[in-house]
Amino acid sequence: MAPTADEPVVPPAAESAVESTAQRALLSWNRVVLALGSNLGNRLETLQGAIDEIADTPGVSLIGVSPVYETAPVGGPEQGSYFNAVVEVRTLLTPDLVLERCNSVEEAFQRVRVERWGPRTLDVDVIAFENVVQDDPRLTLPHPRAHERAFVLAPWLDIDPEAQVPGHGRVADLLAQVGLEGVHRREDLELTADR
Repeated sequence: MAPTADEPVVPPAAESAVESTAQRALLSWNRVVLALGSNLGNRLETLQGAIDEIADTPGVSLIGVSPVYETAPVGGPEQGSYFNAVVEVRTLLTPDLVLERCNSVEEAFQRVRVERWGPRTLDVDVIAFENVVQDDPRLTLPHPRAHERAFVLAPWLDIDPEAQVPGHGRVADLLAQVGLEGVHRREDLELTADR
């Protein structure tokens, strides 16, 4: 069918160039920072299992795993301490697909959302996706409280001393402002990227 006078004629070469550019954009690897936390059950085993699940995700490559931190709970009801860690990945997935994968990993470890900031077997949060800044009801990037949370900043700094929270500044500077009260690195525990 021939184009009408109102429709632009796109030469085949230009059309394939546009498609090629779009495909390259879809297939670019993006740096993503995820924060993991657990305060129910075998916390270390849960964090390691979550890291293994994340690493097994098609289109995801695990780049770094932080040391384990034991942290006091922030907000919510009285509850036990958390084990926290941060992982850095490279991914071909979109931010929404990364969030879906994080939610499915939580579900695999019987995460039940009953009370905000309540105890949990596993929490996997998308902290940063490249330098994306978005205020979306489903996924705010960077995580809206990451720049205030030592249990995110300290392990993140361990795996990337030059890290920045988009729109907030250097992780090292933010951690210096927040301080390390209630956050302790567990030298006796280890998470691995290659199990």
